[in-house]
Amino acid sequence: MKQHKTGSTLDPASARKRKHSLLSLANKLGCDTVAAFEPENVFYMTGFWGEAIAVCSTTDTSSGTKLISPKLESARAENDSVDCEIVRTERGSELLSSFVSEIENRKVCTDCSDYATIEAVRNEEGVKSFVVDSGTFFEARKEKDKHETAIIADASSILDRLFEICTERIEPGVSEQSLQATLVFEGMKLGANPPSYRSTLNPLIIAGGPNGALPHAQVSDRKFKKGDMIVVDLTLRHRGYIADATRTFALGSATEEMKQVYDIVLQSQKAGLDAAIDGAKCGDVDSACRSLIEEKGYGAKFIHSTGHGIGLDVHEPPWLRVKSNEVLRKGMTVTIEPGIYLEGKFGVRIEDSIIVDNKRPTVLNRFTKDLVII
Repeated sequence: MKQHKTGSTLDPASARKRKHSLLSLANKLGCDTVAAFEPENVFYMTGFWGEAIAVCSTTDTSSGTKLISPKLESARAENDSVDCEIVRTERGSELLSSFVSEIENRKVCTDCSDYATIEAVRNEEGVKSFVVDSGTFFEARKEKDKHETAIIADASSILDRLFEICTERIEPGVSEQSLQATLVFEGMKLGANPPSYRSTLNPLIIAGGPNGALPHAQVSDRKFKKGDMIVVDLTLRHRGYIADATRTFALGSATEEMKQVYDIVLQSQKAGLDAAIDGAKCGDVDSACRSLIEEKGYGAKFIHSTGHGIGLDVHEPPWLRVKSNEVLRKGMTVTIEPGIYLEGKFGVRIEDSIIVDNKRPTVLNRFTKDLVII
């Protein structure tokens, strides 16, 4: 079995605890085996991020996890994985055949989302059942252990440094694209990487002036102007884990309307932070933010949910949205990010990554939330 290395995001005890948690959840579905195809879940189980299938079972006498890896990835899998037995194979059909041989006579819970793969496995003789349920993996990942929260805290510190860089680099004539390039470059120097989203062409959200009224604005070649409000939403991955934070800056000056809207969003975010404690309903946290904005007359301009879970995915459960009855638990990592968006004018969003705790969450982002006029 592969042993723990200094600096790893996973140790053998944590790997076994995660295996137990996943198998306990899978057992509720009548399954005795868990199989991860998605790289986030393979990483969660093994410490290895790459092309592979991770399999663990209650019927396996070993304490570890089988990591089925193509030969071109096997050396890296051997080096990075923890408490795993590496099964070397070829890519494509041979990888799938190796997987099928590992799950013979087992009832499998999997996160596999590829229809062709699912059908191929289900048609194999000897496979008792193949249940597709990504929720099992998300449920196991909701509450973070000390290794995970420490990494997310480090990632949040990198974002704080990038916000400082914003105050140094934002000026009239600098484009959104140019600032994004600077922040990605500086973030990578600090040990972070931009995550990939299928729904956007850009790793970050940099939105000046009227573009800031689009919550998921695409980064453009628009150049910043005096009087702009500039929304900077940073999401970066560090050692596998995501941190997510947003600050809104003013360039040169801010009108009374801008200051008023900013203050309302700041008050709303504080209300959300105060509400985000162990045992609170996600819908109640959303309501804490939303009701304050509604009272100030901007309810129709808060057009998204209050927050979401972060971890190995940019957006993962739990979801802090209207009327959600899901309950926050100690150790969950989520965002609190209310916003107001005035079409054709400007937008304001303030966001922190937090760790849920008993009385008050641990806010991981330290960069000031006072309005910074650059």
